Amino acid sequence: MAEPSEIEETLVFSPDSDPADNAPRPVLVEGQQPALSSAVSDLLRDRLKIASILLFLGFSVFFVLNRFLMPDLGGPVAVVLEWTHLAVILVAGLTAYRLCTNCRFAMGHLRMVEWLLFGLPVVLFTLSDLACLFGDPQEVIDRPISPKWILLTFIYALFIPNRWQRAIWPIGTLTAIPVVLVLAAETGLFPAAWHGSAAHVRHAQPLELSLLMLVTAAAATTGVHTINSLREEAFEARQLGQYQLSKKLGSGGMGEVYLAEHMLLKRPCAIKVIRPDHAGDSRMLARFEREVQATSRLTHWNTVEIFDYGRAQDGTFYYVMEYLPGMNLEQLVAMHGPLPAERVIHLMTQLCEALEEAHASGLIHRDIKPANIFAAHRGGVYDVAKLLDFGLARPLTGLNDSELTQEGTITGSPLYTSPEQAVGDPADERSDIYSLGAVAWWLLTGRPVFEDENPVKLLVAHATRDTGRPSDVQAGIPEDLENIVVRCLRKKPEERFQSATDLRHALLSCTDAARWSRRDAREWWMTHGCPQKKQLDRQVLQDAVA
Repeated sequence: MAEPSEIEETLVFSPDSDPADNAPRPVLVEGQQPALSSAVSDLLRDRLKIASILLFLGFSVFFVLNRFLMPDLGGPVAVVLEWTHLAVILVAGLTAYRLCTNCRFAMGHLRMVEWLLFGLPVVLFTLSDLACLFGDPQEVIDRPISPKWILLTFIYALFIPNRWQRAIWPIGTLTAIPVVLVLAAETGLFPAAWHGSAAHVRHAQPLELSLLMLVTAAAATTGVHTINSLREEAFEARQLGQYQLSKKLGSGGMGEVYLAEHMLLKRPCAIKVIRPDHAGDSRMLARFEREVQATSRLTHWNTVEIFDYGRAQDGTFYYVMEYLPGMNLEQLVAMHGPLPAERVIHLMTQLCEALEEAHASGLIHRDIKPANIFAAHRGGVYDVAKLLDFGLARPLTGLNDSELTQEGTITGSPLYTSPEQAVGDPADERSDIYSLGAVAWWLLTGRPVFEDENPVKLLVAHATRDTGRPSDVQAGIPEDLENIVVRCLRKKPEERFQSATDLRHALLSCTDAARWSRRDAREWWMTHGCPQKKQLDRQVLQDAVA
């Protein structure tokens, strides 16, 4: 029986069609939570994998006990039971192995695996009970009937995601078979010619067994309903509009960033969620909304693309960005150390191009830092610099927070903020130039311009202290590039580069400019690329193929 969530979209005709039209107007009716169908499929696969491993281990242990620790009864019945037992072990083991691979399975195939995985134990248990009820005591071991059926019933109820309406049929079958067998034995429905007489009928307690299996069926079905209800509630809690949240990618002072998927387009994306209790007040959320609208109009390749934004019923504000496989520059340097000059120039010139469009549109970033810049893999190109979070300041959260921002006081990160931002003066495009210089310092040296655990001292340092030169921290930095970084970090805005265009031209005039090619970037990522990124890229590709 198909899940309601598996119902596909369909076209129906609206009763509100214009009478003047000769043809009724088609209206798209969405399927009932199409993403839930995908979630059920993934969950069913994972649960079948666990169940198959448990069944494989359990039946293997009992096979060893029967084969080597119990008396060798011999006889044709014992041989049939032994080979059936081996078949169950083989199927469970092969199922576990197949489900542990990265292959994708359609829901129909998974349901077939479900029936096979639990159907074969039913055959084995039925044959075993028939042998116990009617067989020769010299050929079989006398065991109670109910425990194995109860255990199999609860394994099914616990591990197979179902609606209770669907689960009642397999659960009812599992609990009814032993009762039917005992009743048949008690009433003489099976021919006595099977073993000459019914003298070997045992377990003659049909009423007690019936009550026990009835309670088992009720408990298992109720459990399925409870688990399914909790699963659907958890699914809805991870849903924002047409987007289904997956795993958390990171968090900041005001919210979290999640990997998500558009439920109809099946497109991976990143969602930044800003909770109302973090946002402070409605005016701040309104400002965020205006800035997201402005940022969404930016179209440069090196600016993160914003797909959508909205507010949930509980007041949660969120906006949807393109998903960027790769690493941010903070992670990149932390994991692999300072970057060569040619790669720094390659990334910095791309950032300048992104800022050129933003500044021309009147947008000042105000929070440029390595964590807000991605070295991404896009369109078959590696080391694509992507600038995130235009104008989205974070609130002042305390003196121990290195990410102090609050509208009307301080914006940006204390590690990368400009002198004018540090003293609360308005920021302009030259403030972004200063922050770019601080980012370049980090990329070349692996350390920030100033270091202190106290954010206030960091702000004072940016406003008053001389930065020195990057070569004081890291040897081997080309002088021409170093001079550019030092100029970006001048205290007075008028002494810096006056625009992102000027900075880009200066970078391109460096000796090492254009020495970092696409081939170099690809080879680096193929050698040092993040395993988690590769795994997620494979998953996205498999989803697209499926």
